[in-house]
Amino acid sequence: MPELPEVEALKDFLTDNLVGHEIVRVLPVAISVLKTYDPPVTALEGHEVTAVHRYGKFLDLETADGPHLVTHLARAGWLQWKDGLPSGMPRPGKGPLALRVALETGAGFDLTEAGTQKRLAVYVVQDPQQVPGVARLGPDPLADDFDETRFADLLKDERRQIKGALRDQSLIAGVGNAYSDEILHAAKMSPFKLAASLTPEETARLYGALRTTLTEAVERSRGVAAGRLKSEKKSGLRVHGRAGEPCPVCGDTIREVSFSDSALQYCPTCQTGGKPLADRRMSRLLK
Repeated sequence: MPELPEVEALKDFLTDNLVGHEIVRVLPVAISVLKTYDPPVTALEGHEVTAVHRYGKFLDLETADGPHLVTHLARAGWLQWKDGLPSGMPRPGKGPLALRVALETGAGFDLTEAGTQKRLAVYVVQDPQQVPGVARLGPDPLADDFDETRFADLLKDERRQIKGALRDQSLIAGVGNAYSDEILHAAKMSPFKLAASLTPEETARLYGALRTTLTEAVERSRGVAAGRLKSEKKSGLRVHGRAGEPCPVCGDTIREVSFSDSALQYCPTCQTGGKPLADRRMSRLLK
């Protein structure tokens, strides 16, 4: 799933390639991708893109005197830029293409989604705050006013595991499964530690890891073409998606805990005092 660093890079890429250009056609290929119907997607046509914004994992295309096009790429969605879009109307079907946006130059982008779980979402609204997912977002962890004190205030009453707290978009915007693993590894902290139990020293360490991990990921992604962002993300991850590989810090084997629809990865030596965490899926199978 694209998270804050990749969506930030997409925002920068689209700012360079969309702002100042007119949207001449919006073609929804998979109708299910549209989560709003008033105004219609055709209301975007004929308007110039004036800015591109990021809200957590949401992308927002602002137009002059027109509506906003807001999208959430979900788990398997992506944006594919094309300097020259194919001519003709795309055919609805079983392919990944969900929506196409064409500019007056002939360039544009496709929103695609792989797999069978269709969660890619597109909204056409007058104000991004009309999108429920945007309206409920917590603070952006890279915002100038997101300091350690504010971070500590968010966590002090959280009676859940820190991994889940970091992923909660209403608490902190933009962090998902992959970067929460990376942040906790950098902070040398168990993903199962209760958020409210953190000491001031642990909170400071986690805050530093949060800011550093995301900032470095944004810098790695900056200037990377949209089509290469996925591979860039994967190459920069130290523990997430690397179960069975040696930890780049201590050399211990990276372990995994599996859930029904996701998994986390961690280093026992760096994060849990050398003790492997129980893999709940495997525990059920052994009963």
